[in-house]
This record gives sequence, C-alpha cells and structure tokens, in this order.
Amino acid sequence: MARNILILGASYGSLLATKLLMAGHNVTLVCRKKTAELINREGTEVRIKLRDEPTHRSIFSRDLTGKLDAASPDTVDLSRYDLVGLAMQEPQYTNHTIRVLMVKIAEAKLPCLSIMNMPPLPYLKRIPALADSDLEEAYTNAKVWERFTPGLVTLCSPDPQAFRPPEEAANVLHVGLPTNFKAAAFEDATHNALLRELERDIDAVTLDGHDVPVKLKVFDSLFVPLAKWSMLLTGNYRCITRGEPQAIRDAVHGNLALSKSIYEHVDAIARKLGADPSDQVPFEKYAKAAESLLKPSSAARAVAAGAPFIERVDLLVKLIAQQIGMPSAEIDQTVQIVDFKLNEKIVVGGSSAQ
Repeated sequence: MARNILILGASYGSLLATKLLMAGHNVTLVCRKKTAELINREGTEVRIKLRDEPTHRSIFSRDLTGKLDAASPDTVDLSRYDLVGLAMQEPQYTNHTIRVLMVKIAEAKLPCLSIMNMPPLPYLKRIPALADSDLEEAYTNAKVWERFTPGLVTLCSPDPQAFRPPEEAANVLHVGLPTNFKAAAFEDATHNALLRELERDIDAVTLDGHDVPVKLKVFDSLFVPLAKWSMLLTGNYRCITRGEPQAIRDAVHGNLALSKSIYEHVDAIARKLGADPSDQVPFEKYAKAAESLLKPSSAARAVAAGAPFIERVDLLVKLIAQQIGMPSAEIDQTVQIVDFKLNEKIVVGGSSAQ
C-alpha cells in the first residue's frame, strides 16, 4: 500500500524522498514557493553511486513508481499524510510559515521522523537522563518544539553525506557518501509498524538489477542516532576554523590521535546517557569514511557564507557534557571557535546586526 509522506525540506530531504518514491510511496516536499514550482514542473534529480560503479547515476523522480509533489508551508493539507519527515536545518524552523505548520503538525499528532543533525527537543525528552535537562540555549528558538508529544518524535541519524551542487538548480542533490539512515523507534507500536514497512520496501528496491544504497534502518534503541554526535564533533564542526574552512578529511586526519580522543569522549557521553557500545560506530570506521570527505561540512560552508545561525550540535553536546559531569576542553574550544565565527559575521556586517 502506498503511504503518503510529508517531508519538510527539499534539499537533503530529497534523498529520503527519492528512496521512498523508488519503493512506491508518495512524497510531498515542503519548501519555498519558487522551489516548489520548479519541483512540480521538473521533478527532482538525485545523483548517487551504486556499489562497484565508477560514476554517479542520476535518479529522476519523474521516472519512479511513487508520486512526488512540492508545496509551500502555507498550502499543506495535513489530513493526507501518514508520517512527517523533518529534513530542514534547525534554524529554518523559526521561519513564521514553518512555525505555523509545525504547530498544526503537533496538534494533528502525526508521527515525526527527524533526519536533522540537531535532534528535536521532544526526542531528547524521551531519554530519561535528559528529560529535565536545560538544553534550550542550543536551539535557535526552542519554543518551536513546545507542543510536540515526545513519543511521536524520533530521530534518524543522517549519516549519508549529500549536497546541492552550487552550479545546479535547487532540485538537484549529489550524494557523496551513500550510507544508511538509522532511525530510533517511536513509542507507539502502530507507528513502528509503519517505519518497518518503509524499511522493508526501501530495502527491496533495485535499479537495473543492482542494489541501491542509502537504506532506512530501524532500531529499538533510542541511542543509535546519537552515534552521529561523535562524527559531528570530531569532523563537521572542526571544519570551522578561525580562518578558512577545512575539509572533513583534514579536520579528522590532521591530528588523528586528537580526533580519536574527541570521538571517544563523545561516545562516552552517549554511554553515560544510556547508549550501549553496540549502538555506536567504531572510530576506525568513521576515520576511514572521512578519507573520502574532501569538502568542508555544510555547517562550515554556511558559516563561511555568512549565515547568522547554524545547527549547534556542538553547543548541545557541550551543555549535556557539563550537566552530566563530563566536560571536555576540546569540545569547549570547538564551541568557542564556532561562536567566534558566527559573531565575526555579525560584527563585520555592521548594520545587519541592528
């Protein structure tokens, strides 16, 4: 049976959308009006490399079994949908029309699967050790999440690396590292049955007889998606320097021993929250993957381009570390550098800070 999925965010969200469309499900992407018009006119193109093939393939939504459409936030009819995917950068949820839609989603009690790096606050409240923690400072506007029922929100580790080629239109996505989305379960058995149905359908997809990478994997543990925190703090946020941004590979491999110590400390934070070592990804596996990540992270590129806000998983992990008695000088330094670069843009902008 075809499911109807609403995904907020047409950039990274188009990767999950393409996998769902290939599996025969229908997707609506929520985005700016101009982007929605482009997608409704031409569809999306996701470029992905299949195993043992030398070049990327272009997968066009118009060729797939499921139906794709796009809509601006103010035109969405929530009664159509079985599941909501949250695929925007966390600061984007402060946009007025998005906030209005988020209120409606919360009131409709729709299950929400986040593929954000920044975990939604309601998801964190499902972790007993964080249920009463003061973490709002890490969010651009924590009030966005106030109306959501924690059990209806789960997190999917956004391990696949993908980006919009700057020379291409807004409906094109290039997948650099085709790893899996790893989702924690919901609280409700019905919602988990839906997740596992999508997992099976995506797993069964082939293209010209070949397996297609980037699966949806569902886990009972709440802590599997937290494995991404070690990667983000070791690589992505350390791409941000006091000078020009550096590639993820260079951030990780510039001082491998230091990178390993940061990675293992963040892993230890997750274990203190309740994670099992089996929920986590060994440093050696991450370091190997980082060898192919030759661009700065999206956060570093955004800071370099003058973005006033980015997702602050670095600050979130710092706050958690402090509140559970596991502070880290290296994490603190990363937060200081990110703060410095964001404030630098505001100061340089002069009047834009008014």
